[in-house]
Amino acid sequence: MLLITGATGHVGRLLVDELDRRGAEFKVLLRAPRTDVPGEHLIGDLGRPETLALEGVDKVFLLAPGIGLEHTENVVTAARAANVRHLVYLSSYAVLGEPIPAMGHWHHEREQLIQRAGIPATFLRPTGFMSNAFDWLPTIRDGGYVLDPIGPGRAAPIDPADIAAVAATVLTEEGHEKKDYTLTGGETFTVAEQVVILSQAIGRDLEVRTVETPEDAVRFRYPDGAPPALAAALVEGLQLMRADTVGLRTGAVRRLTGQDPRTFADWCRQNAAAFR
Repeated sequence: MLLITGATGHVGRLLVDELDRRGAEFKVLLRAPRTDVPGEHLIGDLGRPETLALEGVDKVFLLAPGIGLEHTENVVTAARAANVRHLVYLSSYAVLGEPIPAMGHWHHEREQLIQRAGIPATFLRPTGFMSNAFDWLPTIRDGGYVLDPIGPGRAAPIDPADIAAVAATVLTEEGHEKKDYTLTGGETFTVAEQVVILSQAIGRDLEVRTVETPEDAVRFRYPDGAPPALAAALVEGLQLMRADTVGLRTGAVRRLTGQDPRTFADWCRQNAAAFR
């Protein structure tokens, strides 16, 4: 029996569909009943430990929102009490930084917490999601442009469907305990290159507007102001992304699923209606 948290998000929703296709036995943690999510429903909340009844659960997929440790602590405590034998945590490639940036530090702390608990774990460390392009929607709709805060920086974004496919494999096969996998797309891009691909998919010319500083990008994203810790982490992250003009790529998706990572062009075509 598997338990999936974050089952309505970009990765979790695709994961439960993939597990359903594979005929796996699983529960999904939901705050309220829903008719559009497959699997057995466990009504609960990561922030309310008394609702996390994990008896009979063998493996847990953990997606912990926010920047704190509370949700991870609650799941780990419940998992230990229920003798869960494998925990798969959706972390971030940012934990690989030297030194680890703030965004990665939060994930690193969670990884350490899980390791100290003694539950055999697998850490999935993806790069940025292709679905982050949805963040461009407001400026595309309002003015037909995309803001670019990283200029020459390159990255290999990953389709959430590939993360879900890897997670399903890790959850339904043995031998992945005490391992970590860095997951990337197969191609590296600048923001400007991604915008060209999106333009072709939706049949509309899009302008790329350079953002002079990371601080400007944060102010645009949070016009009413971001919490200071979050703002500082975002600025640091954008600075690091601008400085990386190569982009990290691995072969983990193909090695684990037997399939090449999905392309950004494919993702844009599949989601073109949202941008039109």
